[in-house]
Formats: sequence, structure tokens, C-alpha cells
Amino acid sequence: MTAPLIEGRGLILSFGNERVLDNVTLSINAGEIMTLIGPNGAGKSTLVKTLLGLQSADQGEVIRKPGLRIGYVPQKLAIDQVLPMTVKRFLTLTRSASRSDCQKVLDQVGASHVIDTQMSSLSGGETQRVMLARTLLLRPELLVLDEPTQGVDVTGQAELYRLIDDIRAELNCAVLMISHDLHLVMAKTDQVVCFNRHVCCSGIPETVRQHPEYRSLFGNQAADAIGIYTHAHDHEHDLAGHIVEGGHDHHHDHGHNHNGHVHGPGCTHGHHHEEEIDEKDRIWRPQ
Repeated sequence: MTAPLIEGRGLILSFGNERVLDNVTLSINAGEIMTLIGPNGAGKSTLVKTLLGLQSADQGEVIRKPGLRIGYVPQKLAIDQVLPMTVKRFLTLTRSASRSDCQKVLDQVGASHVIDTQMSSLSGGETQRVMLARTLLLRPELLVLDEPTQGVDVTGQAELYRLIDDIRAELNCAVLMISHDLHLVMAKTDQVVCFNRHVCCSGIPETVRQHPEYRSLFGNQAADAIGIYTHAHDHEHDLAGHIVEGGHDHHHDHGHNHNGHVHGPGCTHGHHHEEEIDEKDRIWRPQ
């Protein structure tokens, strides 16, 4: 079996007397889309920072593929409205790239028309596409997205998730997302990790959707409202993670092993207000 791109083992982290990561173990494999969902203050951003090396755990270890290329798209981008900066200039702030290269990645994200537009003039959806284009200059093996549809309307959200799926297919990169858009997430992800300081449950979307821990966090009404994830193949999954095809039952595990730690219904750990990645970290890029 191919080694994961990133693996966290037994991660424990406390801020003062408050435990934020409680024995967290998970791994991200090449080519998969994994989505972290959970309530505000659950520690999702802290977990991502720890996996990326921006935050050190008190205990446990993080193992990364040597030389792993990571592209990071932050939740928000604060740009001074009076600062003159075109999209072309923004794409090349910390790296050298030709106009042709910039045009190519903008084409990939459906924003070819904005290359000479001022960043301050972009809509929310255009800004997200430009930030995504900037990471594509790296040809990332792992794309990390923190609430990628923040400030984007519903139509734009669906388009962005389709775009992310297309990029994953084209680059064969893995995608790690933090999201609260549960309806859309369930339709565009391979693995869902329901997180509240620990891994409450994880697996393929329809399995997580019906898990008692997920329903405890988000409620039965929200869980029942989410449409069933439709796989790219012509089969259905039962709750045990098996494929049912033509009346035959085949085991199907996607090749992923998630050792989620279930702590019983309710996930009643206290809430910690996550620290945002500060501005110097927002432009951090692994070499």
C-alpha cells in the first residue's frame, strides 16, 4: 500500500488547561478528497495547522511525504481597497511566473478574464478562484482549503466544489477541506471526518451521515436533509462500507484506514475558540 501524503498519529495539544486535540489519528492519501466538518471551536483549523507544521503538538507525531508540495487557500484574504495590485501581480508575489503561466492557471479555474483586474475589484467568487489559481502554480500534491466557499453565493459554491473536483482529477492531488457546507460537501468528497477535538466518526459520506455521533452534533433533521452521496461508479454502499452490485456484496474500503476515536454520543468536549492562521502564515508555502 502506498504511504499517506500526511499522517497524524495520536496528536494531543492543549492551550493552557484546555485540550484542543485529543488523541487524533488520521491520514490523507494521494488523490482523495477529505473534508473536516464540525462545530465552531472544534479545533479543525488547529488540526490543519498541526498537520502542516505551523503548530507543534504536545504529544504524537506527524509524518509527511518527503518534499511534499502543499498549496494552501485561506478562508479570507484581506487586501487594502486602496492598494493597487492586479491579479497578475498577486499571483507572482512570492514566486516567479510568466504571464503565460498565470493565464494558464486562471484558465483552469475559469477566471481567465481577470488577469489585469485589480484584486480589490473582484467578487467573492472571483477572489476564491484567483487564490486557487495561485496555488496551482505550485502543481501541489496536497491542496488545503479552509472554508473555500466563504462569502460565495449558493450557485458559486456548487461551481467551486465542481472545480475542486476537476483539479483533483487533473493533478491527481489530494484535497483537505474544512467546510460547513454539509449538503455540498457530501456530494463532492471521498472521506468525511466529523471532528470535535477528536475524530467522532469518519468514512464515506453516507456512512458518516447516519452515524450517531454525526447526528448528535448536527441534529437528525440536518442529517436527513442531506442528499445521498452518489459515487462515480455504478454501485451503492451499505453502512458497512460494502458495494452492492447486481445483488452481490463486495467489500469496498477505498484503500483508506481511519482510526477514528469515538467518545460516545454528544461529543461533549468544551469548545475552544480556534486561532486563525495569522497573516504571515497565510502566505506560508512549503518548499
